[in-house]
Amino acid sequence: MKRLLPLAASLLALGGCMTVGPDYRSPAPQVQAQAQKPFVSTASPLFTGDEPPGRWWSLFNDPALDGLVQQALTANTDLRVAAANLARARAVLRETRSNRLPSTGRSSSATYANGPDPLPSDTTFDVGLDVGYQVDLFGRLRRASEASRADVGAVQAAFDVARVSVAAETARAYADACSAGRQLDVARETVRLQEQTFDLTRRLVAGGRGTALDTGQAGSLLEQTRATVPTLEAQRQTALFRLAVLTGRPPSEISPQAAACSTPPALSRPIPTGNGATLLARRPDVRQAERELAAATARIGVATADLYPDIRLGLSVGSTATSVGDLASSRGFRIGLGPLISWTFPNTRAARARIAQAQALAQASLARFDGTWLGALEETESALTRYSREQERIEALRRARANSAEAARIARLRYRAGREAFQIVLEAERSLAQTDSALAQAEAQLSNNLVSLFLALGGGWQV
Repeated sequence: MKRLLPLAASLLALGGCMTVGPDYRSPAPQVQAQAQKPFVSTASPLFTGDEPPGRWWSLFNDPALDGLVQQALTANTDLRVAAANLARARAVLRETRSNRLPSTGRSSSATYANGPDPLPSDTTFDVGLDVGYQVDLFGRLRRASEASRADVGAVQAAFDVARVSVAAETARAYADACSAGRQLDVARETVRLQEQTFDLTRRLVAGGRGTALDTGQAGSLLEQTRATVPTLEAQRQTALFRLAVLTGRPPSEISPQAAACSTPPALSRPIPTGNGATLLARRPDVRQAERELAAATARIGVATADLYPDIRLGLSVGSTATSVGDLASSRGFRIGLGPLISWTFPNTRAARARIAQAQALAQASLARFDGTWLGALEETESALTRYSREQERIEALRRARANSAEAARIARLRYRAGREAFQIVLEAERSLAQTDSALAQAEAQLSNNLVSLFLALGGGWQV
């Protein structure tokens, strides 16, 4: 017993001295240093190098949108799933950490032996307390704890990814509803103008100046425009249904503010974008990939520890007696202390195969991390380009719309005065209708591109 105590103390001291497997060093700082340059696509007055706010949707100055995003971040079902996954990962970490604590067990027994004559019968009672402790001599438990902590960080980042996505999809659904409302207003105004032209042709025919061909063509153009209204109404309704579900409500409980909206969200100020380094620090998917790499690296150490012996210390305290009354006496007292050593040697091929598997997974995680941050930069550059080019397209369409409206106005006046054929009026109004529709669709696409840009910039999870 006296020899075992120093041995146990020595093993406990050695438990914190060696940790096998590679020590993890995050590649994130080096990657962010490589991405310090401004974005290629921000050479435009539409953008500024300021850091985007976490609550990027507040830049729209739309209280209705602010309220809807807040509802979504509170009640969205995908976020509830992500929160449950995070709670599970934290529970797994607590379980992993508990493996480093001693385990205890209680035992009690009574045995009765009835021997053949002339041997006497014998009854034995035993109660005891057993304590076991695994000596983490080679860092298996420490590496497992490192992996679990990294897993929690990865799941936390996945939760943040879900928050960013929910905020963006809520803003997108709201923008889609508003854009459909805008396109409906344009279509209904076009219908109103074409109704005036149709009535004019009928009056002129009644007065002997026009022909049935003029009335038929005007009526055909009018009905074609009317046919676009149900499609736009369906687009708005489905966007409202999607918005309700995103905010954790049934589709029947649509937002009255969104239903009444007819102006797509837009910014009247330059968009803050930051630079590549701050982008990678903001993007939770990059952080998720980095934490997954950390977990994979730690599991190399867990696998490497299988090459070394597994050492456990055991302590047993109890009492054994032939009667229940004697269990409390000092005569039955017993105590035992000693190490239990197990080792898979010489079968190390399986352990080395597991190490190779862990190393391959770590390499895959590293490649996934590199792909994630490169993809983040590419996604942001593309979103910046699409937004700026769509803005240029809208400016051109607005100029075209002004020209088409003036041409249609002049054509109607000249036709009314009998100085122009109706075919000119028809073509002018068809051109105006097409330009109005293209402009409304471009404004809708601009709002969509703006949401995609903010999603690429990675804000929204900090709330």
